[in-house]
Order: sequence, then C-alpha cells, then structure tokens
Amino acid sequence: MTDPAALSRVLLGWYDRHARALPWRVPPGDDRRPDPYRIWLSEVMLQQTTVAAVKDYFHKFTTRWPTVGALAAADDADVMAAWAGLGYYARARNLLKCARVVTDDHDGRFPEDVAGLRALPGIGPYTSAAIAAIAFDRAETVVDGNVERVVARLHDIHTPLPAAKPELTAHAADLTPNERPGDHAQAMMDLGATICTPRNPACGICPWREPCMARARGTAALLPRKTPKKPKPVRHGHLYVGRVPEDGWLLETRPAQGLLGGMLGFPGTDWTESPAQPTPPLPGAWQQLPGEVRHTFTHFHLRLTIWVADLDAAAADTAAEGTAGLHIAPKLSPAALPTVMRKAYDLAAPVWSQRSRDPLAD
Repeated sequence: MTDPAALSRVLLGWYDRHARALPWRVPPGDDRRPDPYRIWLSEVMLQQTTVAAVKDYFHKFTTRWPTVGALAAADDADVMAAWAGLGYYARARNLLKCARVVTDDHDGRFPEDVAGLRALPGIGPYTSAAIAAIAFDRAETVVDGNVERVVARLHDIHTPLPAAKPELTAHAADLTPNERPGDHAQAMMDLGATICTPRNPACGICPWREPCMARARGTAALLPRKTPKKPKPVRHGHLYVGRVPEDGWLLETRPAQGLLGGMLGFPGTDWTESPAQPTPPLPGAWQQLPGEVRHTFTHFHLRLTIWVADLDAAAADTAAEGTAGLHIAPKLSPAALPTVMRKAYDLAAPVWSQRSRDPLAD
C-alpha cells in the first residue's frame, strides 16, 4: 500500500483537474477564501440529500438570504416554506436556531474549530469537521458515505457498516493532509460521487486504481458491506383537504416538535400502524377520494386516505379559532407544502378543477 501522504498528493492532483463545479465551492487554484455561511448552509442541506436536489434550494436561499444575519432575521414561516420539499424538516428548524446563535452570540462569525462548531444547534461530528476543513482549512477528518465507500474499497475492508465506522474513520484520518485539508475533503467526496460510485465504479480512470486493494482482489462492487436493515413498518392515517368558498383553504401549522414540525399542511389524524378511524377536523360533507397517498419517511412507510369537502365559512372560522394551528388561508402555494402534503393536494386538485374553470390555487 502506498503511503498516505503520497495517496493524498495523487488525489489532490486529480482534484485540481476534475473538481466538480458546485455553487458553494471555491474551485482549486482560486485564491478566494470559502464563505463559512455558504459551506455551512450547503452541508446542512446535503445531509441525507443529493447534490442534484440541493442546488436549486441553495440558490434560492442564498439569493433571498445572502448572509447568516439575513437568515437569522427571516420569518420562521418563510424559511420553512422555502425548505418545503427538501425533507428532514428538523434541519430547517435547526438552521434558523444556528443562524440566530451565530448572529447573536458570535457577532455573525462561525467558530473556526470543531469544538466551537459542535456547540451550535444542528451541527454534529460530520458537519463540524466538514465546515472546519472546507471553510477554515483545518486538518479535520471528514467522513460521509462517499468517503466510507472509497476507504472501504481502498483497504478492502469487509466489516459491515455501521460497525466498520471506527476503522474507516481511522484510515481516513491517516489520509488527511495538513496542507489543503479542505480540498482533500472535497476531493474524497468527488472521488466517491463520480468515480468510486456505489454501482459500476469506474476503476479504469480512478487516480487510486493501482493501490486499491478491492480492485486488485475483485471485491470493489461488494463494498462497503452493510448490516441488513429491518423492514420499515407501514403507518396509516386520514388527511382532510377542505375549501371554504370565496375564503380559501383549511390548513394547519404543525407543532414545532415532531415529524414535519413547523410545516404548513392539511389537518388529519395521527399516523398509526393500525388504521385509524376518520375524524374530520370540523363538520362537513366530506368525500373520500379513490386511491391513497403513499410516502416513505426514514423509519416508516405512510399510507393516507384523502377526504375533500366544501366547508361553511362561518363554521370553519369558529373551528379554526378553537384549534391550535388550524386556520383559513386565502391563498395556497403548493410549493410551500412538504412533499407528502403536496401529494395530497395533487390527488384532491381534480375535484375542484372539475367544479370550476378557475385555477385551483391562487
């Protein structure tokens, strides 16, 4: 096995020629210092989410809130609406908390070391190491799924994840150089994303082709091994899409804590493994739609029965006043809804489009 310093030099040479152009990245050879705000924002968005999905959201956020201070001053509902569709909504709540702590307690400057970054809301071991390395060029070990895959193949490590994490992290630490650690971290990610891919790795053009033990032994496609996951349970629920003639939509802002916390959506029942009884949020001629909404979260599959109704304005106002989070919204932008709620909207939309030639959403 080639020594780690030599491997890092080869990788950085490859990165200098083949680095991905990403909107939050300062390309190799550019003398500008990376903006810690943009690095932090991108890393939070990229948690459990692909680069392709994040790019448009990143552009939208940095155009609307170009600095951490601007984000800290933003209205919670505006940020949650802008985040809608990106998923894992606790990230959006922590994003605001972190922006406000940085603005209020750190004079708008992100801490430069891992310990200081870890003290901020929503920043864990991986994100703190990534920000410290990329934004501040600290020699921190950055290990995401791409890096785990690259290291497992480089050393032909067959211990399944997550048990293999300490061993993989130790090898990644050996590879981390003192010079250009931020570029090294990004090069490792790029290698995993573009060459050492989960399926059909392009070993023939890999800069680490020769020292890669898994390639030599023909095991690259098998790595990294993972402990089989338990099947996800299925939960069921009812969702109520109600319109108030001339006045708008019956909506709710979900509680700040919990799944989809703080997000806008349609009222409904709890989501339980045993099918729940329908319990409309207020009286009305509720009509059950054929079909169902299907959505998958991290820990379970969801099946929702959708009900629609035209509601009496006075009754809707009274019910909304007496129920926390429930309200009548004169306008509805489907883009501001989380994905599962948008699916319900899409299923219900034909009901009103058939009744009127007017657009369903204002």
